[in-house]
Amino acid sequence: MTLLELAGVSVRFGERAVVDAVDLEVAEHEIVCVLGPSGSGKSTLLRVVAGLQPVSAGRVLLGGADQARVPAHRRGVGLMFQDHQLFPHRDVGGNVAFGLRMRGSGREASEARVAELLELVGLPGARGRSVASLSGGEQQRVALARALAPSPRLLMLDEPLGQLDRGLRERLVVELRGLFSRLGTTVLAVTHDQGEAFALADRVVVMRDGRIAQAGTPLEVWQRPASEFVARFLGFENVVPATVVGGAAATAWGKVQVPAGSPEGERRILIRPAGVVLAAAGLGCEVVSRTFRGTHVALLLKPEAGPVLEAECGLAGAPAVGDRVAVSFAPAEVVVLPAG
Repeated sequence: MTLLELAGVSVRFGERAVVDAVDLEVAEHEIVCVLGPSGSGKSTLLRVVAGLQPVSAGRVLLGGADQARVPAHRRGVGLMFQDHQLFPHRDVGGNVAFGLRMRGSGREASEARVAELLELVGLPGARGRSVASLSGGEQQRVALARALAPSPRLLMLDEPLGQLDRGLRERLVVELRGLFSRLGTTVLAVTHDQGEAFALADRVVVMRDGRIAQAGTPLEVWQRPASEFVARFLGFENVVPATVVGGAAATAWGKVQVPAGSPEGERRILIRPAGVVLAAAGLGCEVVSRTFRGTHVALLLKPEAGPVLEAECGLAGAPAVGDRVAVSFAPAEVVVLPAG
């Protein structure tokens, strides 16, 4: 069942469309992450849903009800910002209880709910602590507990882990996914971090210049980017023009086999780094750089013809900078993109 529906939503600042005719649905209990570079409109979209930004056109519906005349505090949504925005003059318990107090909850019920949520986010016994004494990760948990306290029908997260170091982000995003699954929370989150989005979301929406460039499950978007923009946003750099005929593509790197059923004609193709395979014979390259990635080595190769190639190989026997190697291309790691 659809909880949130955006129908033709646009936001204009003067002549510029920050959000441009966006259609999006979020089902109950679904976690949707909106990805995009700075200026793509993702945070504005979140503010529209929250009621903090009026629309220039289109409708926002929650539970089928048009929100045009519903003020932000009446929409029943929770919003958690990147900087947490905790109240420095309140202790942890006071911060978590804020939304409950605004809703008129009694003292006893409020205290029970605060204790429940602090236990849920891994901070039992922290009720009386000053927020200034908390680490970044602990502040993030308190902000999450505060957003969850009034039991919002939709929880919205704006770069929720953006200020944390990578190791902590990676741990917390797994915890958040598990927490939301247990609670059955419907979540709309925005982030520029694809790893964070792919770990958290049931569905990913990639935005570009105020429009949706692609939407799908993390696996669908990763395996089949809809355009060169999406591919490059996801970090793939091996993209070149190609002419696809009869199961093969003519490229600057030579002939490349493509998956069966790929569209033909003037296209662009993506070859994932995992599909650039060191071989006994093939396209000759010089190793320009190598970077240890923990489970593999990332290589930057300068081929005899065509632009540089990103490749991956195992730790054992990885070539050194300056070595000459030959590569072939694995068709399963090739994606035929639209020409535009």
